[in-house]
Amino acid sequence: MQSGFYVAFSGLASKMQALDLAASNLANSSTTGFKGQSPFYIRLTAAGAGSTRAPLNLAVNQFGLLGGARVDIRSGSLETTGNGTDLAVEGDGFFSVQTPGGIRYTRNGSFRLNPARQLVTQDGHPVLAAQGTRTMPITLPTGTISVSPDGTVSVDGGIVAKLHVVQFAAGTNLLPEGNSNFIAPAGSETAAVGSTVRQGMLEASNVNSIEGAVGLMSLQRQAEMLGRALSIFNSVFDRAAVQELPRL
Repeated sequence: MQSGFYVAFSGLASKMQALDLAASNLANSSTTGFKGQSPFYIRLTAAGAGSTRAPLNLAVNQFGLLGGARVDIRSGSLETTGNGTDLAVEGDGFFSVQTPGGIRYTRNGSFRLNPARQLVTQDGHPVLAAQGTRTMPITLPTGTISVSPDGTVSVDGGIVAKLHVVQFAAGTNLLPEGNSNFIAPAGSETAAVGSTVRQGMLEASNVNSIEGAVGLMSLQRQAEMLGRALSIFNSVFDRAAVQELPRL
């Protein structure tokens, strides 16, 4: 009986965590450059190290827990804005930006010019250019801004900088930070190959709002069922206690 109680409890806890993740995905379905996350689960065996692990024993003592979340790095659709400082990456590349916490990587190319005419994110973080083996912020003189497909930034025909666009090997653990930034393991970045920069365009979120809403409702129903199961187990425990205590 206790095994059933703990299975229901751990299941409900993991579904509540998955609900938070699904709600965040849905809330950011219209956020530029947002990448959805999907949960994965692990099994925890409650049986002791020296206990007999028969099939029935394992069946009632393996609890499902949320192991974490995986980032879906699939590209979103590109949407035309006509704004010269809006940029999108077609391919696997990421823009590099300098934040107070260090260099971060993003697909959100909704950039602007600050009063010092530095190209920055909407949060005011400088967009980085590649200069040899170093990176540096991009400062643009007055004039018409043009960004070529390889990331070269020009003003009135004169080359100013080249965007530091990078990519990561498949399976690289990118840790989300905020709605569209990612932290990458040190040394995991390489120069983007086969990626194209599109000026006057932005990449939409890769979260499908309809699929996200359906998934959220499914998780809610699963959580409700586990909540009812937990209530039933709890009621059985209470009833057993009331019946057995007078006999002691």
